[in-house]
Amino acid sequence: MATQYERANSITQSSTASRPNSAPRRRRQIDISSFNSLLHQISDDSSSPNEPAQRNNPHTVPTPVDVAGLFRLVQDQFRTLARDAPETANRDFLISLIDSLNSDIFNPPKDVEGVSQEFLDVLERVPKKSLKPDNACPICTQKFLDDQYPLMVELQCHHSQKFDLERVGPWLQLKGTCPICRTDFTKYNPRREGTSDRIKKI
Repeated sequence: MATQYERANSITQSSTASRPNSAPRRRRQIDISSFNSLLHQISDDSSSPNEPAQRNNPHTVPTPVDVAGLFRLVQDQFRTLARDAPETANRDFLISLIDSLNSDIFNPPKDVEGVSQEFLDVLERVPKKSLKPDNACPICTQKFLDDQYPLMVELQCHHSQKFDLERVGPWLQLKGTCPICRTDFTKYNPRREGTSDRIKKI
């Protein structure tokens, strides 16, 4: 029986059966569970728009060490990807992201100032059937079609550029900007009409 994802993206049993189960195809996948856990502990971002925003412990505020720790976790993930970057351009791009996070590690903001979980939830998803074989995430450089269940998003500033949500999500939650052009999404209403329209750079 097909899952909802398989039905939505027209994935048939024959296309999934041809893929061997023993060898994972995504070698450069990084684990963001530590980032998500720490973010949930110190952030007042509600995962549901119907729930009021509240910290895990309402009597505390994040310490500079906690906030710097979030930035360090993302920086470490980018360093892991940069170590075995397949191209010089990808390595240079990752190093620019790592350098950008340095200022936030040494001078952490008082709170997490990026986009909300709601923003990530309503980002425009890219259907698998619209992908070309050479489409890849600019952060991890993995081809989207190498993943059996890819989760790609298209930021409003770059309709031509697609990102793996697991790679761009932590950056957006911390910095609130596009990793390529630095368009600020923190003042953007994710539920407005016409979410696919380009937004002005702030």
